[in-house]
Amino acid sequence: MTDPTTQAYEEITDADGPVAQREVRNGIRHMLSLSMTKVADGLIDPKLVLSWLSTALGAPAALTGFLVPIREAGALLPQIVLASWVHSMAYRKWAWVAGSAGQAVAAGAIVVIALTLEGGTAGLALCGALAVLALSRAASSVSYKDILGKTVRKTRRGAVTGVAGSTASIAVLIFAGLLISGLLRDITPVVIAIALASVLWGFAALLFARIEEDASHNGADSAFDLSPLKVDGQFRLFIVVRGLLTVTALAPPYFVMLGDSQSALSNLGALLLASAAAAFAGSYVWGRLSDRSARKVLFLSGALAAAFASLAVLAQLSGWADTRWVVPALLFFFMLSYQGVRSARSVYLVDMSPEDQRASYAALANTVIGALLLVTGAFGGLLALAGPVTALSGFAVLAVVGGGLALRLDEVEKD
Repeated sequence: MTDPTTQAYEEITDADGPVAQREVRNGIRHMLSLSMTKVADGLIDPKLVLSWLSTALGAPAALTGFLVPIREAGALLPQIVLASWVHSMAYRKWAWVAGSAGQAVAAGAIVVIALTLEGGTAGLALCGALAVLALSRAASSVSYKDILGKTVRKTRRGAVTGVAGSTASIAVLIFAGLLISGLLRDITPVVIAIALASVLWGFAALLFARIEEDASHNGADSAFDLSPLKVDGQFRLFIVVRGLLTVTALAPPYFVMLGDSQSALSNLGALLLASAAAAFAGSYVWGRLSDRSARKVLFLSGALAAAFASLAVLAQLSGWADTRWVVPALLFFFMLSYQGVRSARSVYLVDMSPEDQRASYAALANTVIGALLLVTGAFGGLLALAGPVTALSGFAVLAVVGGGLALRLDEVEKD
C-alpha cells in the first residue's frame, strides 16, 4: 500500500506510474527548501523592501537606486565563472547549500545594518550586503538545474518547482497585505521580516543538504565552455526568446506609475501583492503546463504579457487607470505572464541540456541574460523618459516577438 507522502507526491506531480521512494524524498525536500527560499525572497525584495528600508535609513537616492541592478545583475553575471567551480564538484548540492547559507548571512548583515547605521554609510553597507546576497544566489542558481535534473525525472520537474512557488506566495501575500494596510510603516516590523528571511535561508540550506544525489563523474572538466552557443542553434534561439521575455520582469514598476499617484509605499505594496497573488494562482499551473510543453508556455506568456501591457496603455490613455482597481487588476494578469516565463524557461533549459552539460548551459544562459537585463532595462529607461505609456508599449512589442519566436523551439519534454 502506498504511503501518504508518496501518494501526495504522485498526485501533485500527476505521475503516470509508481515513483521511486528516493525521488519522492528528494522531491519533497526540493519543495520545502524552495518554498522557504521563495518566502525569503519575498520578504527581502529589493524592489520594495530594501528600497523602502534604504530610504527610511536616510541613504542617498543614488545608492537606493543601485539596489535592484546589484541584485539582478549580481545574481546572473557571475554564473559563468561559478559554473566551473560547480562542475568540479562530485555532489553539486553543496554549491546550493553554500549559496543559501550565504544569503542567510547577508540577510543577517542587513538586519545589523538597519539597527546600527544611518545615511550614506547605511546605503553603502546595504549595497555591499546585497552584493554578497546576489553572489550567493548565483551559486544556488547555477547549481540548481543540474541538481533538479539528477534527482527528479522529466514531466515532474515543473510541478515540483511550481508547488513551491504557490505555497510560498501565501506568506508573501500576508506580508503585502500588512504593507498596504499601513502597519509596516515603522522600521521594526521590516527588520523582523528580513531577520525571518535569514532564518528561512538557513533552514533551507540544512534541509537541502539531505538531498540524495548521485556523484557526478566529470568533475575534472571545466564548465567554462562557450561551445553550446556555437554548436547548439536551439540553445541560441532559447537565449533570444528568454532575453526578449525579460520584459515581464522589468515592466511591473511602470504599472505603478499609471493613474492617480498614491503614496510610494502603498503603490509598491500593491505591486508586491499582485506579484504574490499571481505566484499563488499561477506557479503550479504554469509548472504543470511546462512539463507538457515549455515552449508553448513561453508563447502563451509572451502573448499574455503583450495583451495586458497594451491594455494598461489603453487604460492610461482613456482615463480608466484613475479607477482604483484597474491598474492592480491589469498588473495581476501581467504578473501571471511573468510566472509563466519563470516556470517555462527553467523547465525548458533543464530538459534541453545534455545531462553532462547542464551546469554549462545554465551558466551561459544566465550570464547572457544578466547582460541582456541591463540592455533591456536601459531600453526601458530610455522609453520611460517619454512616460510609462511609451515604455509599456515598447515592452509589449518585445513580448510579442519573444512569444512568437518561442514557437520555433523544439519540443524537449518527452524522453
